Amino acid sequence: MALTEGLKRGLAFGTAGVILLVLIAGAIIVFKLYAGLDRIPIPLFETVKGGHESSDAVLRDRHGEVLDGLRVDLQGRRLDWVALKDISPAMVRAVVKNEDKRFFSHHGVDWRAFGAALSANLRGGTLRGASTITMQVVPLVGEGIGARKSKRRTIGEKWVQVRAALALEKKWPKEKILEAYLNLISFRGELQGVACASRGLFDKDPSGLTDGESYLLTALIAAPNGSIAGLTRRACRLAAADAEATLCRDIRTLAEEKLNGAYRINPRASLAPHVARMLLGKGRKEASCSLDRGLQVFVTEALGNQTRLLKDRHVFDGAAIAVENETGEILAYVGNSGTSPESVYIDGIRARRQAGSTLKPFLYELAIEEKLLTAASILDDAPLHVSTPTGLYVPHNYDKDFKGPVTVRTALSASMNIPAVKTLLLVGVAPFVDRLRGLGFGGLTESPDFYGYSLALGSADVTLLELVNAYRTLANGGRFSELKLETGKAKSPGKRVMDERGTFIISHILSDREARSATFGFESPLATRFFTAVKTGTSKDMRDNWCIGYSEKYTVGVWIGNFSGEPMRNVSGVTGAAPVWSEIMDYLHRSRSSKGPKPAPGVLRVPTSFEAGIEPGRDEWFMEGTAPNGVVKRDLVHGKARITYPVDETVITLDGEIPEALQKVPFRFQPVQREYGWVLNGDRLDSSASPFLWSPRRGKFVLSITDADGRIVDSIRFAVR
Repeated sequence: MALTEGLKRGLAFGTAGVILLVLIAGAIIVFKLYAGLDRIPIPLFETVKGGHESSDAVLRDRHGEVLDGLRVDLQGRRLDWVALKDISPAMVRAVVKNEDKRFFSHHGVDWRAFGAALSANLRGGTLRGASTITMQVVPLVGEGIGARKSKRRTIGEKWVQVRAALALEKKWPKEKILEAYLNLISFRGELQGVACASRGLFDKDPSGLTDGESYLLTALIAAPNGSIAGLTRRACRLAAADAEATLCRDIRTLAEEKLNGAYRINPRASLAPHVARMLLGKGRKEASCSLDRGLQVFVTEALGNQTRLLKDRHVFDGAAIAVENETGEILAYVGNSGTSPESVYIDGIRARRQAGSTLKPFLYELAIEEKLLTAASILDDAPLHVSTPTGLYVPHNYDKDFKGPVTVRTALSASMNIPAVKTLLLVGVAPFVDRLRGLGFGGLTESPDFYGYSLALGSADVTLLELVNAYRTLANGGRFSELKLETGKAKSPGKRVMDERGTFIISHILSDREARSATFGFESPLATRFFTAVKTGTSKDMRDNWCIGYSEKYTVGVWIGNFSGEPMRNVSGVTGAAPVWSEIMDYLHRSRSSKGPKPAPGVLRVPTSFEAGIEPGRDEWFMEGTAPNGVVKRDLVHGKARITYPVDETVITLDGEIPEALQKVPFRFQPVQREYGWVLNGDRLDSSASPFLWSPRRGKFVLSITDADGRIVDSIRFAVR
């Protein structure tokens, strides 16, 4: 009896001792667990949020609005940090319910779940499960804090993580912890954060996530690379636990549709992809540019509409650009109409294409500047044959018709080809090439002989960017400066490359609706309600169609065609690019007027009349010292004498069936109003007429014309067989 009583007392003492020891050990653990939490290096929420970088760079317009985005980090996919209030309540509810159902009541550690997990895992030497949202956030926000060193977390690692979670809860409110979790957790593959997952899988912002989408995303947190079947089962269990079992069929469809293949994150805005590629990347995560978002949208739509309208004429591509004259800032840059999928990445603003008639204003300006021509000079729009080292060059007008004698004003406004070639004969190819290079046409790298007289009709390859800046130089009175895509740069004073008197006269001609009516009529897209100076151009075989023009404040350029080089069908200057140009100009001047340039010093307005009623009399603009004395006559002042027939290297064959005495060869020169002497193989012929009928004989000959002083003005070679 005594022994039994002793045993009872001993056992009671032992149990109490064990309990006491357990309590003491627990107290020590709790003390160690909570001691020094303030010394754990938990970063501020603002630091974590501020350090979050999207994998996409952002392009903003001149007003700070988003224009485009470009992925620049290939190591992972992240989007901008999203606030908790901007995440769907369904998503927040599903995540908390599945990942940490007592999140809002514990202080970083769910001890009930922790105890159950400890009991289940102690025998295996590891501790699994029971990780709260706070505990999962710890390694995501602090380098080395609670980081996992092994595949399975050891008790020691779990201890560190628990202490860090307790410390985090002391510094951060619950809402910030949950916000960080949803922004930093990985969902599937490289998709990090709820914004990235929502946009990548469902093409929507996280604020719009439905219940089914939220359950599926929550299932991905535990198994980011799980099978579609497994993820569907897990999401369905979550829905069933929330009494949403009817969603399971929708979740299964959603999983099969969204998880079975590559994801795509559509940019929030994709209005200027070519500019984004130019300005973003190389460590630059954000850039502001000179573009105006509203104008960019308008130009994109106008260009797309026009190319769609012209689809039946075999037109699939287009490009457009608008710039501010004074600053050179680019306001709209649409490198591609987007209607041709196979060429969507081509930048039509920088692609080189044949210039067509768009170079003519610079040719005539050079001739006026050099005082070789005036706006009233008369040129003969008649068949022309020009001998070149490679053969005979025979230019034609676009309409296959010839207008006869016309003034420079009419020839340029109506875009006649023959007068332009005759002007280049006066100016010379080399000086014209030099002028174009000075205007920024960087593609003219060949010798002048390479381009020849076809350069007058735009045979050189140019870019829309170069053309627009050259016309902007006209608008600025002949001062050239580079265009700019970035704001904040100092305005360049530029350099003078053209005479301001010549540019004023050319601007006046390009704005003359009456003068251009010979080709385009009085009413066309080129006729605006405010001052504009404009020129169209169409390249050989109708492969390119241009419209470039400027107002007092803006210069706009449009190109229409096919990047493949295929020709268009029945597209003229006023049906191709001009309608888009007109729409853009109207948009830019919807609340702004435009006045023509003031006459430059040294420019005079003189009443002018023309012989034989070639054109009606008018007040014309002249550089000082070039105004005519009396009636303007054909080629009496500015014509350069040359032999027009035979052309150089011609071979003439005598016809054996016709008596030689009846066979004659006409020698012709221009201008016919002047007198020149004929010289054949060094012998002077007794005639100054054009034509002079010469009786041919077999042999090789050098034919020349000489002026009144006996100086040779022009020579050609020909042979008779």
